[in-house]
Amino acid sequence: MSTTQLRRGEPVTTVLTWRVRPGREQEFEEWTHGITRCVRRFPGSEGVSWLRPEDGHRFHAVLRFSDPHRLTAWLESPERADWHARIEGIATEIGSERQSTTGMETWFGLPGTTVQAPPRWKMVLTTFLAAYPFTLLIQWQLTPRTAAWPLLLRAAVFPVLLLPTLTYLVMPRLSRLLRLWLYRPPNH
Repeated sequence: MSTTQLRRGEPVTTVLTWRVRPGREQEFEEWTHGITRCVRRFPGSEGVSWLRPEDGHRFHAVLRFSDPHRLTAWLESPERADWHARIEGIATEIGSERQSTTGMETWFGLPGTTVQAPPRWKMVLTTFLAAYPFTLLIQWQLTPRTAAWPLLLRAAVFPVLLLPTLTYLVMPRLSRLLRLWLYRPPNH
């Protein structure tokens, strides 16, 4: 999905891939620290994560911005161009097309794939199937035990337990299990 197809005001996540020349990994990692500090200060930035695959020469930057226009402003900024000039000869950004998603699509897609995100109603239903059993379990087991806690602390228990569980354990497995249904073309 290109940033021009996204609706104004929706948070957006994009994945950028870099190929690092062998033997230059340490220089590249030092560069990632600097550009990460720079992008985090940029208006609309909601964070950057770096992923390093097994081969050691491809790095993925996962950028999150408050909306597509602020992401575009970063991608076209003099600050980013400045940082790119510093990495010349050490690494190259792969591909001209960036993958950007909004909302729950980040639970349903993988970097480097060209599969379009499932329809939102399928993502909502899948997320409900994943969240409901854990919501029930938390309400049954933890809510009675935390009744005497201050409200802010009690309210934090639910997302602190549920979100990492969904993001790292349940949603990757469930989206793989339901992939034929999730990604079935509309004409079938």
